[in-house]
Amino acid sequence: VNRDGCQRLDLSGNARNCFLTGNPDSYRNFTGKGLRCLLDVPNTEVYRNAHHGLGRFCSQPSQPLGEKVPSLQISSGGQLPRHFPAWNIQIIRSFHTSPSLQAAPVPLFWIIVKPAQKLFAIILGRSIRKWWKALPPNKRELFKESARKNKWKILLGVSSLGVVFVMFYFTHLEETPITGRARLMVFGKEHFRELSQMEYDMWMDLYKSQMLPETDAGYQVVETIVGHLSESNKDIPQVSALKWVIHVVDEPAVNAFVLPNGQVFVFTGLLDAVSDIHQLSFILGHEIAHAVLEHAAEKASLVHFLDFLSLIFLTMIWAICPRDSLAVVGQWIQSKLQEFMFDRPYSRTLEAEADKVGLQFAAKACVDVRASSVFWQQMELAETIEGQPKLPEWLSTHPSHENRAEHLDRLIPEALKIRESCNCPSLSGPDPRLIFKLNVKRLLELAEGREAPNSTKQDPSKPKLDFPHT
Repeated sequence: VNRDGCQRLDLSGNARNCFLTGNPDSYRNFTGKGLRCLLDVPNTEVYRNAHHGLGRFCSQPSQPLGEKVPSLQISSGGQLPRHFPAWNIQIIRSFHTSPSLQAAPVPLFWIIVKPAQKLFAIILGRSIRKWWKALPPNKRELFKESARKNKWKILLGVSSLGVVFVMFYFTHLEETPITGRARLMVFGKEHFRELSQMEYDMWMDLYKSQMLPETDAGYQVVETIVGHLSESNKDIPQVSALKWVIHVVDEPAVNAFVLPNGQVFVFTGLLDAVSDIHQLSFILGHEIAHAVLEHAAEKASLVHFLDFLSLIFLTMIWAICPRDSLAVVGQWIQSKLQEFMFDRPYSRTLEAEADKVGLQFAAKACVDVRASSVFWQQMELAETIEGQPKLPEWLSTHPSHENRAEHLDRLIPEALKIRESCNCPSLSGPDPRLIFKLNVKRLLELAEGREAPNSTKQDPSKPKLDFPHT
């Protein structure tokens, strides 16, 4: 369970933090104070790219989206026009709570036997320790002498075992789609498609009474954005191969995720947290990137490989420690070292990669990619206003909001080039990052009671202070 008390099942068998860290209640309080929309810029239109001769990043749409995507106005009774084709989207309203009986997917099998493996390692190590303690002193000396005489044979055996692990690692490396990064993949994508179907059934059973209908304005906004992102990036085989299924959950948590089989889940708390359609497009592009890059299978493969290696160290800990209490402490230290040295840094790496690819997806869809870093600055400001304690980044599975915004700022120039190569309309109006900084500055001045003279008159050259919900 992370800081906002939100948890969901990770396909590696571990608890996976929600995509957006932070307390949803704090954001609702934040919005209640009139500070929710910190980006006050004219509604920038998201145009459908219908030009010929697109750059190498672009795909030619089969049908225009329409003149623009409507502004993000989330209301229970609102309606949005439907000016877009179905693309690669399925709308599923049935709930498959009773899947047909079949063999368990390979990852699920290893998740089930994982506790048994650890128990076997503990019993084996404890048995070795008891056997050694029960030996008479003379026999212990004989064993030590024999080990000294055969130290090269023992070293050769240990080295051979290490070579086996190294060979296994390098024979299971493959190239990540789009980015070309080398990664370890033990489980195949087909296995995770089966496992993600089981997770999908779990989520649908949990939220079946909270699913928004297709006629809801929030649902239509998400459907429009996902369809637009899918159509704009259909030249990528991994994007066009998936059927993107939309689910909008009436839940205040600021959260969104996409399962490996293309099931898109968006919570209404996220729709309330974003300032405009551009921010929401980037977030959904980020989550789609997770599915396209098969990060769930990659993370589970690394965890499985590390867990298998840790069984050797676990056996050694229980064999060497003189008492069970010390062995328990040693086992806890080993698990924490693995978590903070490998698991969490790797998760942050995957998040950064999804940010980069998701930004590219948004750029090809002619989204104002400059709004991506503003979202995380808003999240950072919201936590600061609410006085939430800031945990060090190394304790989290996600980069900090501040570092995430800085990383996106470094990626935005490249994304703008991609956007330009796709013949997207020029961005009009000021940079939303500048507008956000000006708004924050004015907020601080108001909070400190240092409002400029004649502040009752609105200067059209300065951003408004009412922060309307766009």
